[in-house]
Parts: sequence; structure tokens; C-alpha cells
Amino acid sequence: MRSIILAALLTAAPVAAAADETAIRGVIDDQIAAFEADDFDGAFAYAAPNIRSLFGSPSNFGRMVRDGYPMVWRPGSVEYLGADDRGRLWDQDVMITDDAGRLHRLRYSMVRTPDGWRIAGVRILAEPEVGA
Repeated sequence: MRSIILAALLTAAPVAAAADETAIRGVIDDQIAAFEADDFDGAFAYAAPNIRSLFGSPSNFGRMVRDGYPMVWRPGSVEYLGADDRGRLWDQDVMITDDAGRLHRLRYSMVRTPDGWRIAGVRILAEPEVGA
């Protein structure tokens, strides 16, 4: 009986982490889709309470993304890299190719809220090195 319980516990954590990772990627995808459609109200809905409080309105938030993160506002392609599960918090690295073909590596800080996973911040990481 103990081995069945232990096996169930050992399998539950990876399954839960995979579900979280899928949900997190879905939130990021949905926010990027909202930006592509210039739906700043929709994109703002995926922001965590700290971000919503900081910017105050969807138009302020949209302006910040358009000016500071143009690769997120109009990405060419999005590729998910590694993720760091820290329980209620999660970091998801993303490689975005902008419409000019330049690569941008970003780290999305995610937080679990009563409304699901929300984006608590995005940092642009060092430019990826390209070489032979």
C-alpha cells in the first residue's frame, strides 16, 4: 500500500508541473495574440495585479509594450525554452524572433493568482549568441 501511495505522489508532481507549464504558455500565447490584434484591454487582463496597478490602464500598458518590447507586440515567431518551477511563482524563458529576423531572449515571471497564472514581469535577457 505504501508503494502505491509513494508512486502516486511521485507521479503527481510532474503531472501538475506539466499542467502548469501548459497553462503558463497558454497565457503568454494569449497575451501575445492580444497584442498582435492591438487588443490592449485583452492583453492587460493577462497582467498580474502588480503590473495592472503599476500601469493603471490598458492604454498605458499597451504603450509601454509597443515602445519597450516591440518584439512582443509584433513577434515573427515564438519559441518556448526552459522553465523554472518555484511553486506559486514560475519563470518561463522565451525566444522571440522579431519581424526583422533578430532573436530576443526574454524571461517571463509568472505568478499564480485566484484567476489563474498571470504575467508579473518580462525581462529582456542577453542577446543570444549565433555562431558556427
